Amino acid sequence: MTEQFCAPLTAYIRKSVDLTDGQIELIEKQSRIVVFPKGSLMAEEGIHSKHIYFILSGQARSYFLDDGGKTITWFFHFNDSFSSAKNLFITDYKSFLTHTPGTLTIEALSEVKAIQWNYSTIENLVNQMPAFATWLRTLNESFFTIIYDRILTLMTMSAQQRYEKLLQDEPHLLQMFSNHYLASYLSLAPQSLSRIKANVSHAHLSVAV
Repeated sequence: MTEQFCAPLTAYIRKSVDLTDGQIELIEKQSRIVVFPKGSLMAEEGIHSKHIYFILSGQARSYFLDDGGKTITWFFHFNDSFSSAKNLFITDYKSFLTHTPGTLTIEALSEVKAIQWNYSTIENLVNQMPAFATWLRTLNESFFTIIYDRILTLMTMSAQQRYEKLLQDEPHLLQMFSNHYLASYLSLAPQSLSRIKANVSHAHLSVAV
């Protein structure tokens, strides 16, 4: 059972490093399968995030409250052909690494099935498997780039630029999530997103004509 569920995770790791059958078996033994019902919280602001999850099925989102109390969706989490590291892995990363209260809340938007690791699990795998340590370093570098890009997007781009970046980089999100969640991802009111969508669509039609 575990081996079946771990196959997507080990396949993902093997995109970056080679794994022997014995190493795959070690990862499987250290992994736990968990299921979260729709609407449940996988992590919560103010609480130490003790686990990291590799999503197998379902959809979730991580979010925080800005200084004005507005909800900002940080990332969407899912596992399909469009997924990258930011979608596949779920945790409040700073809280997980520093053992401090988290700043993110993570909500299951549907039933979510995931592989769960805790901090000691990752330490054990790093100590026993140089290949896993190499992969983890690559993953950390990827996360740094992703988070840097996300912060710059929110801080430096106008509302329309943020929407146009979504169209360029993540157009699949438009079919996967509601206008309400997408507006939160772009740090907009839903009405503002609808207006920007109409303006961009009209501009594209004008160019086409």
